[in-house]
Amino acid sequence: MPGGELTLTAWLWLALAGVLVGVAKTAVNGVGSIAIVIFAAVLPARESTGAILPLLLCGDVLAVAYYRRHADWGTILRLLPGVLPGLVVGAWFLSVVDDVVMRRAIAVILLVMCAAQLWQLLHRAEPGAPGTPEPRHGPATVATGVLAGFTTMTANAAGPVTTVYLIRAGLPMLRMIGTGAWFYLVVNLAKVPFSASLGLITPASLLRDALLVPALLVGAVLGILLVGRLRQRQFEVVAVLFSAAASVLLLA
Repeated sequence: MPGGELTLTAWLWLALAGVLVGVAKTAVNGVGSIAIVIFAAVLPARESTGAILPLLLCGDVLAVAYYRRHADWGTILRLLPGVLPGLVVGAWFLSVVDDVVMRRAIAVILLVMCAAQLWQLLHRAEPGAPGTPEPRHGPATVATGVLAGFTTMTANAAGPVTTVYLIRAGLPMLRMIGTGAWFYLVVNLAKVPFSASLGLITPASLLRDALLVPALLVGAVLGILLVGRLRQRQFEVVAVLFSAAASVLLLA
């Protein structure tokens, strides 16, 4: 229900999105795509990209607080140089498209990212199994940073991009979560000036996000409880499939 005053049903959907952001930040990143789709369905799609950003930052702070010792800073520093050009291109894209195009762009970006993540999940070895990690230097790393910057600026969808990269780099689960927590915190902070200059973060959106923080906290606790209790691959595959299904709805 884009635009206008939000109904109780819309608020319930946004609360669910808040819970999913919490789970995504502390456990399985893939479910965050569902939250992005919910925001884009309830709010104008272009506005939704900035409206969810403060909520994502709150989740980043929680994730960093809990997983701060597990970060691989070498990987983070290698990815960051490519992010800024991607953010700039993404901000330009947001400035020239209308709401219909933005909804479809979010859906297509998420579908492509979900397909890449699902392919990687179905073909990788079990966590802890022997394997040869791929190199984490060179053009592929720069390209990953640029793509992460563009997709996070336009659709808050860098999660699948970086998840595939971290999996192929051979990072174990907790190190992946800790590395992602710091990376997303830095990148999302870098997005704030762009989103604010485009008018996508407003006092009204900040108030809305503040009201959703309790739902985010519930999701964060659920995520922490889930880590180590479920088979990570199975849970991620389900999350990606739900994300893909939700993305298709945005194309309708």
